[in-house]
Amino acid sequence: MKLAIVAILAPLVSASYERIAGYEPGSQVTDHNAIDLDQKSIETQLAAGTLDSYVRAEEIYNEGGHSKSYASIKLDSGLSKALSKGAQITAVSVSGENIVGKSYSAYEAGSTNIKFQYATTDIQATHVGCLVGALPSNEHRTDGCLEEAGSISAGGSSYSYTYTVDEDNNNGRTIAGFSTSAQDKQYDGCPGCPYAEYKKFYDYYGEFDYAHQWVTAAFAGTNTNFNNGNADFSKYGFTGREQVIKKGTAYMNIYMYVIREFEDALDDCSRGCIDCNDGSVHAWDEGVAFYTGSLEGFEGKGSGKLLHALADKRCENFKTCGLKSDELEGGSYVNFELAQLFTLGNYNLVTGNCDAVRANIDDIVDLMAVPMIQGTLRYAYKVDKLSGAEKEKAEGAVFAAAVLPRVAACDEDDAMTIYKNMAVGASSTSFDAVKKAFESNYKCMNIDGGVVGGLWNDGVGDYYEGAKPAKVKGASNGLAIGLGVSFGVVGLLGAGFIVNMIRKEKQGKPMFMNTKDAVDV
Repeated sequence: MKLAIVAILAPLVSASYERIAGYEPGSQVTDHNAIDLDQKSIETQLAAGTLDSYVRAEEIYNEGGHSKSYASIKLDSGLSKALSKGAQITAVSVSGENIVGKSYSAYEAGSTNIKFQYATTDIQATHVGCLVGALPSNEHRTDGCLEEAGSISAGGSSYSYTYTVDEDNNNGRTIAGFSTSAQDKQYDGCPGCPYAEYKKFYDYYGEFDYAHQWVTAAFAGTNTNFNNGNADFSKYGFTGREQVIKKGTAYMNIYMYVIREFEDALDDCSRGCIDCNDGSVHAWDEGVAFYTGSLEGFEGKGSGKLLHALADKRCENFKTCGLKSDELEGGSYVNFELAQLFTLGNYNLVTGNCDAVRANIDDIVDLMAVPMIQGTLRYAYKVDKLSGAEKEKAEGAVFAAAVLPRVAACDEDDAMTIYKNMAVGASSTSFDAVKKAFESNYKCMNIDGGVVGGLWNDGVGDYYEGAKPAKVKGASNGLAIGLGVSFGVVGLLGAGFIVNMIRKEKQGKPMFMNTKDAVDV
């Protein structure tokens, strides 16, 4: 395909939406991006290490606080006519400002209990004016909430209502929901179901909401009841449970939902849905948002809470940072490659190249597994060689849980080896056995051992003994050379820019201010 690209970038590129760690979305996903603020709030409560703080953390996990905010209000009289889902509703906020929201669901005439969904903005820092949900009071943002007693305008009519600000503002998107919705959204309720990666995890654990069950059992200090990979969290105190919960929410719940969004984008692509409400580009943008979160790059290095931040942390441990995967700092090679794939996938969606999107997703899934393998190896070494205690054992257990189904899909015996060495309450841990079990399956898992790297010892400036990078090459796991100069320019422009450019081309509109500013690449 011949694509016109601007020769001089700076004067012409103006992002419609804020970039997400370098990625320019083609749709508004600030509300989705904010899910990492729930993760941050959960971690804050877990760190307090009390029974009350754990109750609060579980409430935030199940009920949310930062994403898809809505108010449950009671009308003094029933609706005079039916209200469709998404219908505009206007009201007044606590601060006295006029606000515009929408109907959370469809409601029949006569309904007295409805949900007002707050509008979200393109500005991440102030994406929504009302944050309550299950958050502690010191994290509330109420100026933009509906006033406690007032009136709304909907469907040409006005209705008086009442509700309580601190009790009736809730959230429709939660970290728990990423797992509890899995059967419908990833196994049997979607055009492409069951999604291949999710099926590996379902086949291994035997539960649709395996991630939710893991987290819930960890909160309760009880055991899971899976077909494989069980854990008895009664063996841990707050130290271990903190780790298996906070890493379980991010690296099990959110991890699989990221993949689900990319698969959903492909489903939309396959049925020709690009500009529709929940179309392919928006679903793809959601996947990037859930992978990265709102904190990445905004509060300094190490501020992120999700998968993007994990990849950067692990690259420093395994000397896989930088553009060649051979540095100790500078951002992970995994994230660099994923950034290219995110933009390339967006481009392929817009151009309707669905087969290419399939390949993009498969590469993304392979790369996303790398930090989980690195995490498992790191804590296997700490427990085996460095006298790791409950904290290290718990971290190793949850990283293993996040990747074991991939290994099992290749070799059940090797998966069992990793599990026996890394499970909660494992009687002993052999780093060598865990490393060998992973390496035996890199080819099957399409993982390049060089991208996984080796565990680095800062004290001596070399790899730990027995922890050097594997020489096994199961995949290239890299795009930098393959994409060439042409797509490098596309990456600099940003996916959102390319989306808008192609749409203009399809509509017969000029893509640039002057044709002299365009060149063929």
